[in-house]
Amino acid sequence: GDKSVAKQRMRELGVPVIPGSDGPVTSEPEALALAEEYGYPVMVKASAGGGGRGMRMARNADELAVALKTASGEAEAAFGDATVYLEKVILNPRHVEVQILGDTHGNVVHLGERDCSIQRRHQKLIEESPSPAVDDELRKMLGETAVSAAAGVDYHGAGTIEFLLDESGGFYFMEMNTRLQVEHPVTEMITGRDLVKDQIRIAAGEPLGYGQEDIAFSGHAIEFRVNAEDPHNDFIPAGGLVTLFNPPGGPGVRNDTHLYSGYVIPTYYDSLLAKLIVWGRDRDEARHRARRALDEYIILGPKTTISFHLAVVDDPSFASGRFSTAFLDTFTLNEA
Repeated sequence: GDKSVAKQRMRELGVPVIPGSDGPVTSEPEALALAEEYGYPVMVKASAGGGGRGMRMARNADELAVALKTASGEAEAAFGDATVYLEKVILNPRHVEVQILGDTHGNVVHLGERDCSIQRRHQKLIEESPSPAVDDELRKMLGETAVSAAAGVDYHGAGTIEFLLDESGGFYFMEMNTRLQVEHPVTEMITGRDLVKDQIRIAAGEPLGYGQEDIAFSGHAIEFRVNAEDPHNDFIPAGGLVTLFNPPGGPGVRNDTHLYSGYVIPTYYDSLLAKLIVWGRDRDEARHRARRALDEYIILGPKTTISFHLAVVDDPSFASGRFSTAFLDTFTLNEA
């Protein structure tokens, strides 16, 4: 659906929303007036968008004029819908999302938050739960806000309420993903819930069978997206034959993948090859387990992002948990 309409609905439900247009922006003068009202920088976003497509940031009026044309053209090409809307940019935010489940019997619960701030071109690369930026009080507020948002639109199934967290701890609704997301395993690892099974049960009309008080969080989980891309060459896509595939194992290590030795990676689809998910009693243990697992991960043939993940795991700002969606702007990968 139209994301600007969704934001208007969230405002009505009392959910904090990033300042933005209530509907499509139809002219350059309208966009310029709104940008003056919000203050630069602003983001032009495709109404029917997703996956980082049809998004352009503008720091001033000249950039905004260009961004409107570029984002609109990209939206038309990607989604067959050139409609765009405007939104204020929160500088150096954390991308934190809350997993919710709602059944057809009026039950809605949240299963904690995931931090997806390590991303490139708005595509997530590493996700973890719980977020290092969220304390118990904020977690309660985020969870209650997500549940009331989902209940307010009578949502059924698994869904994710996505928030941007600013540097002072304020949070803003960004969008809702009305599906199970790539990073759902980190939530499964710390809650012990099978979200796919729960989603199927909800679709079959069954009650959820548990309440918020039954959900307990244990330890820390991190997911690494292993993509067929060359991180040493601007993440250029890499296809071809997988001559050897040998994933890591051991306690607290999970691999979700379709790969096998002899598999040929086609060029027609998303570059995601595998998801490595690790669990530890705390974030530091999860991080050390991740390093060991990534070190043992063998995919021969195509270039992959494994070396990138190994470098991030040891990066001081990642290790400390103090980073934002701007992490990759200053991160440099040494040549292998």
